[in-house]
Amino acid sequence: MHNNSHIPVLLNEVIREAKTSKGATIVDGTLGLGGHAAALAEVCMPGAHLFGFDRDLDAISRGRTRLNDLGSGLNFVIFNESFEMIKDELVKLGVKANIILLDLGINSTQLDSSGRGFSFRFDEPLYMTMERDIKPDTLTAKEIVNTWQEESLADIIYGYGEERYARRIAKKIVEARSEKEITTTFELVKVIEDAVPASYKHGKIHFATRTFQALRIAVNDELGTLSRSLENCMEVLKADGRLLVISFHSLEDRIVKDFFKKCEDEGIGKRITKKPIVPSEKEIKENPRSRSSKLRVFEKIIN
Repeated sequence: MHNNSHIPVLLNEVIREAKTSKGATIVDGTLGLGGHAAALAEVCMPGAHLFGFDRDLDAISRGRTRLNDLGSGLNFVIFNESFEMIKDELVKLGVKANIILLDLGINSTQLDSSGRGFSFRFDEPLYMTMERDIKPDTLTAKEIVNTWQEESLADIIYGYGEERYARRIAKKIVEARSEKEITTTFELVKVIEDAVPASYKHGKIHFATRTFQALRIAVNDELGTLSRSLENCMEVLKADGRLLVISFHSLEDRIVKDFFKKCEDEGIGKRITKKPIVPSEKEIKENPRSRSSKLRVFEKIIN
């Protein structure tokens, strides 16, 4: 999980690669505090149109303030929805975009204060869902750790968390839950702690980080959502338009890389970045959150 910062990641690179033009239609699928959106809008004014998407109402109100400050050269609409809904909303409006940006960084401040068990630093119920309303049939981390088979648990912890001790952790979860249901973050942290070797507890990252990441990705189907959203974004991109995606871990980056290659092979357009663009040493120093970020860019040729 990445520390939240109001500093937009790879900002200069996004502006440089977005192929901006006056009056462009811009979509920011992860508006956040509006840093990327405002910078893109500024170089496309006057006459720029911006559509912003975000699930978090607090971020939206701050993003809106930032965009309002740009004045009358910008028309913008903000949707309180995830970037999954970009295609639906743009089709309804009969609009296609010149620039679509997705920044897949997780706003950890938002997650930490949610009371939903995203962070191992707070003792909270083990939900980890980003759904606004937790209904009886909403998938939660609690359901996964208490009901999924050991093999399935090991598969997601290894596959989504890239956790080398996935098998040991899955085995220990199954042992622990046979005695008592695992219901809180601290209970899960204790199980993980009991499963991994002592040397692993003093590594660069907390020993529970990868397991928590894996559960969050599984509960929210983050990789499935990303795959579907990339397809949808490509459909509502104009010819000569560019799709820019900033990812923060190798699983996301692989999905973006493979998707862009597939689109190029199908003649839809061309990869502007064969290799991802990464932040400069200077940026990493100023904003450590940017360290693991990778930007990939695709230009559509056909309408």
